Amino acid sequence: MLKIHNSLTRRKQEFVPITAGRVRMYVCGMTVYDYCHLGHARVMVVFDVVRRWLRALGFDVTYVRNITDIDDKIIQRARETNEPVGALTARFIRAMDEDNAALGVEKPDAEPRATEHVAGMLELIALLEQRGLAYRAASGDVNFAVRKFPGYGKLSGKSLDELRAGERVEVDEAKRDPLDFVLWKRAKEGEPQWESPWGSGRPGWHIECSVMSSALLGRHFDIHGGGQDLQFPHHENEIAQSEGAHQHEFVNYWMHNGFVRVDEEKMSKSLGNFFTVREVLSRYDAEVVRFFIVRAHYRSPLNYSDQHLEDAKHALTRLYTALKGLASGAGAVDWSNPYASRFRDAMNDDFNTPEAIAALFDLANNLNRTRDPEQARLLTSLGGILGLLQGDPVAFLQGAVAARGTVTGQPAAAHGTGTAKYTRESIETLIAARATARKSKQFAEADRIRQELLDAGIVLEDKPDGTTEWRRN
Repeated sequence: MLKIHNSLTRRKQEFVPITAGRVRMYVCGMTVYDYCHLGHARVMVVFDVVRRWLRALGFDVTYVRNITDIDDKIIQRARETNEPVGALTARFIRAMDEDNAALGVEKPDAEPRATEHVAGMLELIALLEQRGLAYRAASGDVNFAVRKFPGYGKLSGKSLDELRAGERVEVDEAKRDPLDFVLWKRAKEGEPQWESPWGSGRPGWHIECSVMSSALLGRHFDIHGGGQDLQFPHHENEIAQSEGAHQHEFVNYWMHNGFVRVDEEKMSKSLGNFFTVREVLSRYDAEVVRFFIVRAHYRSPLNYSDQHLEDAKHALTRLYTALKGLASGAGAVDWSNPYASRFRDAMNDDFNTPEAIAALFDLANNLNRTRDPEQARLLTSLGGILGLLQGDPVAFLQGAVAARGTVTGQPAAAHGTGTAKYTRESIETLIAARATARKSKQFAEADRIRQELLDAGIVLEDKPDGTTEWRRN
């Protein structure tokens, strides 16, 4: 039985879908005004794994991940770059798709954009106004009256007074309470705007997810996910809007992944300590980056450093080394196998990927002894559930470009420790030169070439008929 840590109840609960055999899941996606950083990548990869495991359990999964394509930051960036908002967002949506594809993140079943659902937002705001939960401020904005919704604070677990004291809230004299939040923003000159009963304007940030999720999954669905930073106020406000308007429960299970941290501080643009996915992929193989994300439990902090990426590279290399030389195509999993059973139990325990990966390493250690093709297929199949081990082992071990592709405009990363001059072609040339030297009995030159490659982290595997294979160490 799958158990999920529910942020709403603050404990693990057995997962029981609203409709037997079917799961409806919504995850807050990107605000597209810049390239994805590693924090965004973690959200994408974490919920990609959640979806994969739900499917492995036999559920019919409908996965929706939104795109915020209208927002203060988007408008500001468009001014800075002197381009239309639509052109800016289209450019970064393409970049986001490239980053996700490189990391092996599958496309969601639906990817709604905020600007496509403004009509639904107007309807929801009007309903909230009818229920006395929304008011038009003197500023011209329409705000949500937080203190008129009795359940406000249940996701964060704090009272209104605690939230007001502990959170930075925008000071706005037009609000009845500092915690009140904007549903509809009055129009400003030169900004995108839509007509509404309250005058020209554009939607606030929080209203969009209430509308898009309900439009595509219904007003009551199974799982809502996102980064830990969205728990308050964004997800708290979603609950208030949706339950306040429709008078029934909005979501059964709330999931939040932990922060990515650098030097024990949260990775963020405001602190200037963030790394874009493209920067990381210019130095590390995409599957190594995915492995780095997946091997940490999704709710724990993920500490970024070069050393941790190097550790991930060496760990993934061990798994691929076990698969080398064996037919290992993925297939149906025999869950009675003790390694598969251990993997399943870990994933059913709130998606415990560290323990699931530990089961993969034990399987790989046994595979190194047995060289059993059936165990190789099992390792590949279980790895595939995590989006791992689907590449050619030799290509990975030689530092080849991952099969799932690279990011446009970025160099492919060789994940070995050798310098950039040791490309596949140059290595093959040196191996051929060494073979010629050995054939001519120039053993000192042959040894020199072997040592040069070894110093660059490239290991040659000699057999009686010559050097048949090599790998990056």
